[in-house]
Order: sequence, then C-alpha cells, then structure tokens
Amino acid sequence: MTSQRIVVKVGTSTLTGGTLQLKPQHVLAIVEQVARLHQQGREIILVSSGAQAAGRGRLNFPELGRSVPAKQMLSAVGQSYLMRTYNDLFDIFEIVVAQVLLTRDDLSIRSRYLNARDTLLTLLERRIIPIINENDAVATEEIRVGDNDNLSALVASALEADLLIILTDQQGLFTADPRSDPQAQLISNVTRIDEALMALAGGTSNGMGTGGMLTKLQAAQTATRSGVATIIAQGAQPEVLLRLIAGEQVGTRFEPTSTHRESRKRWLLTDRTQGAVTVDNGAMRALQAVDGASLLPVGITRVDGDFRRSATLSIHAPDGREIAHGLSNYSSDELRRICGHKSHEIHAILGYSYGDAAIHRNQMVMLD
Repeated sequence: MTSQRIVVKVGTSTLTGGTLQLKPQHVLAIVEQVARLHQQGREIILVSSGAQAAGRGRLNFPELGRSVPAKQMLSAVGQSYLMRTYNDLFDIFEIVVAQVLLTRDDLSIRSRYLNARDTLLTLLERRIIPIINENDAVATEEIRVGDNDNLSALVASALEADLLIILTDQQGLFTADPRSDPQAQLISNVTRIDEALMALAGGTSNGMGTGGMLTKLQAAQTATRSGVATIIAQGAQPEVLLRLIAGEQVGTRFEPTSTHRESRKRWLLTDRTQGAVTVDNGAMRALQAVDGASLLPVGITRVDGDFRRSATLSIHAPDGREIAHGLSNYSSDELRRICGHKSHEIHAILGYSYGDAAIHRNQMVMLD
C-alpha cells in the first residue's frame, strides 16, 4: 500500500480497552504503531476521542448525569490529561505532537476552513503529528460535528489524505449484528455505500463512545466521495495499523468513488448546507451528465429555507435524493421568483442579474 498521508481515528473504546477510564497501555499500543509509520516517512494525522473518559477517571468517576455542561466539564478536565499522555508517550520516540481542537464552523466557514487546513499542512511539513479532537469544552449542539468519526472524514477530505483508518471495538461492517446473529459475516470490501448498506448499521456497542457503526458509515461516505479510501477495523488487534499499511486485509475497506476534488469543491462537501433546491428530471440529467452543466433557474421546481446569495445549497432530485452541493448565485427570495423561468427572463423579473445560472458548474460538487 502506497498511502503517504493517513488520517487515523481512534475511538474511546480502543483507548480505554472497554473500561470506564483511559488506559495508558492501550494508548501506547496506538502511539507505537503511529511512530513506526511516521519513521517510515508517512504523514500521520491522529483524530483521538477519549477526553471525557480521561476526565471521568481524573475526577474519580463522579455522578454527573448526561447534561451537556457536565460532558463539557469532563472534556475540559480530560483533554489536558489525554494530551499529556500522548506527549509523554510520543516523547519516547522523539516525535513532537500538536493539539488541534476543532468545531464544525472551523470546517464549514471557508476562511476558517482554509486556516485550519493551512495549520495542519504546516505541522505536517515540519514532521509534527497533529492530534485532533472536537472542541467539546465549548462546542454547542449547533456547531459541534457530533462525533470524531465524521470529524476525521472532514479532516481527511480537507487534507486530501490517501487513506482514512477508523479504529473501533468492532472488526468492521458485518452483514448483520455479530453480537446477536452468529451467522453474521464480515464485509471485506465495499465499492458503494447505499441505503441498504446504511440499514446494516446499528448503535454503539457500549456506553462509552458517541459514534456507532452508522456514524462510521457516514464518515466513510464523506471520505470516499472526496477520493479518500477508508478502512474500519478493530483497534485492539495487534499491530493493526502496520498490518493495514502493509496491505493485509483487515476490517472493511471502502473504495473511493471519485478522485480528489479541487479545493473549493472539497470544501463544499464539508460545508453545512443552508438551504435546498429540488430540480426536475431534465435538470437532473444535465447535472449528472459526463461533461456536467450548470443549474439554471428553469430546472428548479422548489426552494427550501431562507438564505443569502453565495450560501451552500443541497440539490435534490425529483424523488428527494440529495445529488449535489453548490454555491447559490441568488438568495432564497430571488430563487423563488425566478425558478421555472428561462435565464433571459431573470433581469426582467428581478431588475438585475447575477448571471444565467442559479448555481454555476464550477461552484458545484456532485455527490454520486
């Protein structure tokens, strides 16, 4: 395997060994593998959960309930301990690491997206390993990514990684829940993530992590759409990272469905949509054609949400499927007035025009 830039996501269950607190010996097992890959000249980005578990252990397992402030307090206490553990262990291998805390806005507001990407690329250039976690201590429900599975996929997309490895407490994706169905079979390779595959995903296997198999499939879908191969594997397996990079078949591998997108289009995959438009069959075929086309007002049948010009929109087929993201040339009010009309009528309707296209092809990324 020739992967040179690799994002490794480590779940709480891997770092705790399934217990209620951080286990340094389990952290060391991951650090040692990452260090060896780093020494081989590879660029490694580590997305690590475990702050809440670390905080819970440091405070001697207080009964705090499941409120957001309580979780944020545990994250604030635990994040420093988690990073100290990583620092101490990577020091054994004379590797410098850096803490990077991110929220959804850091990856969806373009200026912040570019700043975050540039910081991470600079760290990699200096052979420093970024250790990323969601900024749970300050993030609210509206801005948090929600889990480190999806955060790792957004990071992999932004950095044009060659490979995303998601380490969890399961061996990979099965045909059924292996905890209740002895006939369940491991799925070794997936070329396309569809609704049937999503239906195989269940919840978390324990009370420690925030992401179950569904979030891992969502992450794999985001990453593969960005041209990043993704593997879900069991973190407790001996030398699992080294075996994966050596080409051994471990876990479930998801093949990329496209090549790496250019910078703006990769960002459109990570951006939170602010509205939606539904198109007719003719417009859908034009958008999905090999040479592609811009979305013209005449092909829009419905506009949902209130948004300004340049907002990122979700584009839906007539049957409701999401087929693309794009930057709107017009506000929601303007689109509602011109949808269904030919482009040459825009000026007459609005009294001005920002161009013939509602969403230009260069400002659009297809999802399939």
